[in-house]
Amino acid sequence: MPVSLAPLKHRDFALTLVASFVSSVGSFMQAVALGVYLTVTTHNALWLGLITLSLWLPSLFASPFGGIVADRWNRRRFIQFNNLVMATSAGALAAAGLTGHLSPRLACGLAVIEGFASAASWPAYQSLLPDLVGRDEVLAAVSLSSAQFNMGRVIGPLFAGLALSVGSPAWCFVVNAATFVFVAVTFFFVRVPMRSAPPGRVEWRSELVAGARRAWSVRGCRYPILTVMAVAFTIGPFISLVPAMAIDVLHAGRLGTPWLVTAQGVGAVIAALTLPTLARRTSRALVLRLALATVAIAEAAYGAAPSLALAVIALMFLGAGYIGVMTGLNTNVQLHAPLAERSRILSLYTMSLSVAYPAGSFLQAALARAVGLREVTVGAATLAALALLVMVLRAPRYWGEFVTPQLAPAQLLAD
Repeated sequence: MPVSLAPLKHRDFALTLVASFVSSVGSFMQAVALGVYLTVTTHNALWLGLITLSLWLPSLFASPFGGIVADRWNRRRFIQFNNLVMATSAGALAAAGLTGHLSPRLACGLAVIEGFASAASWPAYQSLLPDLVGRDEVLAAVSLSSAQFNMGRVIGPLFAGLALSVGSPAWCFVVNAATFVFVAVTFFFVRVPMRSAPPGRVEWRSELVAGARRAWSVRGCRYPILTVMAVAFTIGPFISLVPAMAIDVLHAGRLGTPWLVTAQGVGAVIAALTLPTLARRTSRALVLRLALATVAIAEAAYGAAPSLALAVIALMFLGAGYIGVMTGLNTNVQLHAPLAERSRILSLYTMSLSVAYPAGSFLQAALARAVGLREVTVGAATLAALALLVMVLRAPRYWGEFVTPQLAPAQLLAD
């Protein structure tokens, strides 16, 4: 079996992956339909920034909360509970759309609920992966998790395009609600290894501070957390602004958005399935350098693309590079985080991504209204390229942290 597919031999990982893939398809159907609805209704890119803020900023509180809960209680039940909350939110969005009561403000309000539940459950899901596969399969497991997510980015927009061409965006919301229920049911059949909970009462503040100190003391966790924040702030906003680029800049109509989102997903899936093999033959540090260079160049090409066809090609490379960056950083945290604090450290990684991405999206949406989306996109790519150049020339120690740790988790604290 190829290295990239080796984790699939583990039954519980395979079930988790299938459930996540179904949910990803529904989530991208909803994301595309909601983006098209907001753009066509308002023709104001700020609403795309606001919906992104509403969906992602709850992680500022939900991710640390979810990390503490996942380190103490049954992770499977916590994941099921949060998926049922998300099903309720998506169902309410669908009901509003089908009855003609949907508005941008209501969409943002429901996004806050869905975003809180999603961010709370994410540390539990991420901390499961190393427990469901062998240690030497963690990179492949994270890559497959990214691949399923981006396969959803390919298939979801295609289904959304079909639904939008024949009916209301609300039907995409109906499907998304059903996929959350599917996840909750599937996890009844996933055997999750139990871990001993920390003794004593929950001390929310002290446990969160302890997790943050551990994350900062281990450079193999600290550097990826800082890097994902920088990449999410500069490059990540292209994801939320795709509808504005497709409809208002490239004049490709409402079906241009599914084309662009699908192109990003195709590139990401190809990268997720090939990068583990490349990393094993070379090094994870080299793959990360190549991925960072790719996102900077491809983002600039996407911003300058004069037609939908060229934008689609640029987004394929951008999707490949972006998933290479995210997979490499996530894997490093998974491998370096001490076991007792793994969920809390992963929650901090998720929080840094989830705060920087919407903040960058809102800022770039506001700037796009003033100076133009093309100019903002190319400017962000230039900023990212300059940061990478400084890292290559001035921070050789940084790249040395992207190797598999040989020490025991407790020893890692002396890094």
